[in-house]
Amino acid sequence: MTIFPRYTRIVFSVIIGFLLFLTENELVGQEAIKFNTIVIDAGHGGKDPGAIGKMSKEKDIVLDVALKLGAYINEYLPEVKVVYTRSKDVFVPLNKRAEIANKNKADLFVSIHANSISVPSIAGAETFVLGLHRTEENLEVAKKENSVIVLEEDYSTTYEGFDPNSPESYIIFELMQNVHLDQSIHVASLVQNQFHSRVGRNDRGVKQAGFLVLREAAMPSVLVELGFLSNNKEEKFIASEEGKTYMASALYRAIRDYKTEHDEKSKMQDLTQAKIKAKNEIYYRIQIASSKAQIKAGTKIYKKFEDLWEYKEGQYYKYTTRCVSDYNEIVEQLKAVKKEVHDAFVVAFHNDQKINVSDARKMTNDK
Repeated sequence: MTIFPRYTRIVFSVIIGFLLFLTENELVGQEAIKFNTIVIDAGHGGKDPGAIGKMSKEKDIVLDVALKLGAYINEYLPEVKVVYTRSKDVFVPLNKRAEIANKNKADLFVSIHANSISVPSIAGAETFVLGLHRTEENLEVAKKENSVIVLEEDYSTTYEGFDPNSPESYIIFELMQNVHLDQSIHVASLVQNQFHSRVGRNDRGVKQAGFLVLREAAMPSVLVELGFLSNNKEEKFIASEEGKTYMASALYRAIRDYKTEHDEKSKMQDLTQAKIKAKNEIYYRIQIASSKAQIKAGTKIYKKFEDLWEYKEGQYYKYTTRCVSDYNEIVEQLKAVKKEVHDAFVVAFHNDQKINVSDARKMTNDK
């Protein structure tokens, strides 16, 4: 009967942590600024070997891949700060790993692991984001990765009674709302695509499960399972120097692509804000969609337009593209937009408040 009060406290602590992190970074109500910092987490370490294969240990493989990944980023993305939760064979508690990411105000948290299962024929890479496990298999992976907490001193107090082997404990992940879920899923998809298309690994997909290491990370975060040490062929590959190099390279390319998209969106937002400030804060947009349910980023119209802007009017979420201060210019841009959305139309705003287009034109003396 005591489980619900404990987990209520956990939920509140996580939510407060998110809000504090967002406030410190001045990100409430807006997208993140440029991609500046990544935290790379090599799973397990020290007294915790992780999964054990016939010829290797998880803790050693993932550390090598983490260091190779960091080296790629340092070489090809020197503007990005790389932080490791561990750079040698030491034990780091799960809650400290997320704490490192939060303290460094990371833009992305990547936790690297290797898998093991009782069925030796199973092989492939998979990437997890925080969420409620949807299958028994996902739950078992989460239990295995979370079980490391029993090696920590006074873990029952640190994790407020969380039992990594109790299905009931995972109710916390059903109660939580991950504010970075969409971005995390997108990163995970980029990772899986690289593993499959560039390294030829079996794609086991993007999944959700309740991982403690991701629970308190206040930024987009993923947990990568490189492959199965229980599969002889796969173990030989991911334990080899060539395999570790290929997997690290695939992770680098996924992160590079995510950073490029992230920075482009920030740049677009900066341009939009600059336009908004022009001409007495009167500007025009092109409305392309309206929905009672919020449209998820990365889906539907987001695939057609890179500069989408959402606002709410009454019970409806409305979506616009383009942003200019000149009426004649927006009319010209409307022609191109109508090729994608036939019923698109021009809307006007004054100080972020929607007004009639005719009133906007009068206020700016547009002819």
